[in-house]
Amino acid sequence: QVQLVESGGGLVQPGGSLRLSCAGNLNPFSSYTMSWHRQAPGKERELVAEITAFGVTSVQLHSLKGRVTISRDNAKKASYLQMNTLKPDDTAVYYCHAQHWKNVGLDYWGQGTQVTVSS
Repeated sequence: QVQLVESGGGLVQPGGSLRLSCAGNLNPFSSYTMSWHRQAPGKERELVAEITAFGVTSVQLHSLKGRVTISRDNAKKASYLQMNTLKPDDTAVYYCHAQHWKNVGLDYWGQGTQVTVSS
């Protein structure tokens, strides 16, 4: 059974940083586009950033551009989201998502990790 497990969330003060991790037992991990999404209370889930199976990265959320970096380590079967200069509006549950680059039916979500930005 495929599992994606996020970690690294928590409470951080405004201006602080967090690094989220997503570990997945995907085989092969390198064939999957990895992405991070977030969902704030009362809002729809939104795409934050993604990194393709070929290592191409993009930050989709305008409010986070310049403050987040997505990366992956195929050997460790992990994806990361480094977030800096966090703001209270960044408070949300952050989800890891994996989708096979060719067979889009292979599509998986993690359970989410809470990020709270507050003083």
